[in-house]
Amino acid sequence: MTNTSALRALAIWVGFAILLAVLPMIFASRPSITLMNIIGTWVVFALAYNMLLGQSGMLSFGHAVYFGLGGYAAIHMMAAIKTQGLGIPVAALPLVGFMAGMAAGSVIGWFSCRRSGTAFAMISLGVGELIAASGLMFVSVFGGEEGISGDRAAGPELFGFSLGPQINVYYFIASWMFISVLAMWAFTRTPLGRLANAVRDNPDRVAFVGYDPQRVRYLVFLISGGFAGLAGALSAINFEIITPEKLGALNSGAVLLMAYIGGVTVFYGPIIGAVLISIMQSMLSDYTKVWQLYLGLMFVVIVMFAPHGIGGIVHQALGVVRRGELAEKLPGWIMGTAGALVAFCGTVMVIEMAYRVREGGDPLMMFGREIDQSSPLSWLLAFVIVAAGIAILVIAVRWRRRGTLGAALRFRESAP
Repeated sequence: MTNTSALRALAIWVGFAILLAVLPMIFASRPSITLMNIIGTWVVFALAYNMLLGQSGMLSFGHAVYFGLGGYAAIHMMAAIKTQGLGIPVAALPLVGFMAGMAAGSVIGWFSCRRSGTAFAMISLGVGELIAASGLMFVSVFGGEEGISGDRAAGPELFGFSLGPQINVYYFIASWMFISVLAMWAFTRTPLGRLANAVRDNPDRVAFVGYDPQRVRYLVFLISGGFAGLAGALSAINFEIITPEKLGALNSGAVLLMAYIGGVTVFYGPIIGAVLISIMQSMLSDYTKVWQLYLGLMFVVIVMFAPHGIGGIVHQALGVVRRGELAEKLPGWIMGTAGALVAFCGTVMVIEMAYRVREGGDPLMMFGREIDQSSPLSWLLAFVIVAAGIAILVIAVRWRRRGTLGAALRFRESAP
């Protein structure tokens, strides 16, 4: 890393730390702080998952197992601190979650990392469902459907820092999140992180130069499980309870969506996905009962038209700015964004009117007026808006392709 790159990286991390410090001053309400605590937990979990998917090419359908087991280890230790008077501060429990997640990964990864691709994905799904079912069967360990609760204010305080006030919990989670994100970013710069990328791209060539792809996958699996367990511990401390649901497919699917929508090809992609989907889960559900449908549509659109995710789009835009091509690209981007927004508004009209026709309800309020779902004109208007948005998008794409082709022809004509 050159001096310029090092200074740029240092500036980014310092800015990130300052942002975490000032966020509760900007969003000071209790619901906002609660949401930021949830986001911090999901950021760690999404980045841990992306160590497998984005950096090593291992698609897992059961990574919530390590999140849940790390949370259970932390909550059991939290209960022991209160009942047995252990001299361990609750603020150190994320390390317990990390070790629990890594221990679980060492056992499960021992046989699952012997396979890759579809076989690995199916093994992760089977193991995940097995352990999730065990969470309801072994009540003494997992607490059954009610789960296990704890008291984060119990035990000795670390340097006088109490986890009672919610604002203190925010800074606690933010600190551990910052440390975790920095550690996972540093991992991508290590020889093992580079080998993980090589195994993802061409495991046969890695084996040819003398490294064992299975061992590389196993080591990455251990570290990823450890950080997933740390995220589970943060969740247990935040909510002071953990249930078997944290072990199941719902959590595994959520983190997969976060990583893929955010972008698995860039490091900060899962952070974007975690922030976006956490906000959707918390706020969009207050406005519509079919918010999960919008989440599914977003995933489909990302897979079809932006396979590198939102982070990939951001990375591409930053590259355009660095190359000084913004003036050339900006008109097409503005037209494409306008077309996407128009098509999105029409799609929202169709979905919300269809839901109201099926389930009943008040007329849809949109564009500052009531839209009657029983009127054919309302449906005609919605489909016209969708068609107009798609037409604008098509024109923007063709414009972009024509500009790219024109630039290639000009380069060819100017070449000697």
